[in-house]
Amino acid sequence: MALPISPADEPRMYQQTLLQDGLYDLLENDKLVDCVLKIKDKEFPCHRLVLCACSSYFRTILLSDLDESKKKEIVLEDVEPGVMGLILKYLYTSKINVTEHNVQDIFAVANLYQIPSIFTVCVSFLQKRLSLSNCLAVFRLGLMLDCPRLAVSARNYACERFQLISRDEDFFQLLPSELAAILSNDNLSVETEETVFEALMSWVSRDTETREKELPGLLDCVRLRLVTEDYLKEAVEKHQLIASNPELQAKLQLVRDAHVGKMPEVKKGKSQEEGGAEEDGDRGEEEGLLPGILNDNLRFGMFVRDLILMVNDTGAVAYDPAGNDCFLASLSTQIPKNHVSLVTRENQIFVAGGLFFDEQNKEDPLCSYFLQYDPATADWLAMPPVPSPRFLFGLAEAANSIFVVGGRELKEQEQTLDSVCYDRQSFKWGESDPVPYPVYGHSTVSHNDVIYVIGGKGDNKSCLRKVCAYDGRRFEWKELAPMKTARSLFGATVHKDKIYVAAGVTDTGLTDSVEVYDIKADKWSESSAFPQERSSVTLVSLADSLYATGGFAMMPLEDSDEIVPKEMNDIWRYDESQKKWTGILREIQYASGATVLGVRLNTLRLTKM
Repeated sequence: MALPISPADEPRMYQQTLLQDGLYDLLENDKLVDCVLKIKDKEFPCHRLVLCACSSYFRTILLSDLDESKKKEIVLEDVEPGVMGLILKYLYTSKINVTEHNVQDIFAVANLYQIPSIFTVCVSFLQKRLSLSNCLAVFRLGLMLDCPRLAVSARNYACERFQLISRDEDFFQLLPSELAAILSNDNLSVETEETVFEALMSWVSRDTETREKELPGLLDCVRLRLVTEDYLKEAVEKHQLIASNPELQAKLQLVRDAHVGKMPEVKKGKSQEEGGAEEDGDRGEEEGLLPGILNDNLRFGMFVRDLILMVNDTGAVAYDPAGNDCFLASLSTQIPKNHVSLVTRENQIFVAGGLFFDEQNKEDPLCSYFLQYDPATADWLAMPPVPSPRFLFGLAEAANSIFVVGGRELKEQEQTLDSVCYDRQSFKWGESDPVPYPVYGHSTVSHNDVIYVIGGKGDNKSCLRKVCAYDGRRFEWKELAPMKTARSLFGATVHKDKIYVAAGVTDTGLTDSVEVYDIKADKWSESSAFPQERSSVTLVSLADSLYATGGFAMMPLEDSDEIVPKEMNDIWRYDESQKKWTGILREIQYASGATVLGVRLNTLRLTKM
């Protein structure tokens, strides 16, 4: 809904509209036109008054001592007629069709002819459309056009997604000064400083002959006091480009000295030499005199914590089992009630499921949602929808693709479906090698580019012991050792290179049994039973601990002996030394109706609850 207009602004708005409409009417009817812009073979009649009012460039020309005839005909170069036509229309109507294809051209012309209103329009357009694929290009554009607002926005966007953009080709094309502006930033989203060093050395190695000379200056952007002493000794000091460079070795000696508490002498600020009071600004200046390589301020991304993320149709809440804290990760009504979630090894979070009608897809309009969580905005981004909507399916990753495995279709027949996969490079869905047998209500886990499909039910609706694995690099399925207990709707996760499965539904009812699969030995063994028979329990491996959350148990009603399913919202931890499950939280309401993941999120972005 539009905001109401302030009474004080009403007269101004009416006058602006009247004036602008009147000027455009004069232009359209060739009235009082006193100037022509000549661009190549095109002529654009206009009013000198409008040009002077909107552009300091034209104001300088038209108010100069030039001959009057030259003021009536202005020849412009280095601009395309089509772009200038768009700009002139905007000056008269406040309307301009800015697109991803023409924004840079419009931006450059607005900058060249000093038209601040269009400059601002282009900046806003680019800021709203920053993405992984364009943020570095927009950053460079902002620097080239001397637009700090745009350059800072794009740089911050890139810093927040550093581990992704540092693998992009645009990253390797950055100039040294552009790279330094990113690597030295406090907002860099990295968990360890080792990542920054490796990104720098990858950039240098793309053109070692030219870039090696930049290394002494750029190494100051890496906060080597934050890397471990072992990494400093083995990876940094012994790097071939550093080991043979005396200047770089001298820098590393400063870091080694700092590790043992020996810091270089710092030149005193002017106010201290004069005996003046030490202000905060003076302290900042004094600290700035230390070599950059000794900077030990933590980066933004170093405040990441291991959290249990609970995603449902009203939002997402992250629970920190170590600190017993809850954080609001997202408020969203986009998440479908019946969904499956996945966290990739790069800590990217996806949700798939539900059902909606896609009017653009004439052949198969029924689709499922496919969303990705953006931690920078705390929002869910719409991805290409999943074809062939389904339920009771699995979601897994392998070889840079995300797989929707098995499940039953959301139609009357409820047939069991084959798998589809989403290529994260082409952003497209395609068919995948089908599971060797029909399956739904199963569990899927990923490990080292291999997808494991465990248990579930077949077309005869009986629970399965079957286990099979899909090698995403060889594009082939193979059958593995079966579980000891046939089950469906159970918890499964990879924990310390083994697959744990817990509880679930059997052909005779619920079970509390837990099994562990040794991936190397292709062998299942029994483990300590879960404290209660349940279905749909979730297992999460987090920070070397194994957790179980939620699910459904058969419980008596308060006022009768009738046994009914009840959703459980508790959290348990498995004590491997004592081989038993310990309850750590009796109830956490946010787990109700949620899928649960073990993730790493930056708590500085989140709101503590």
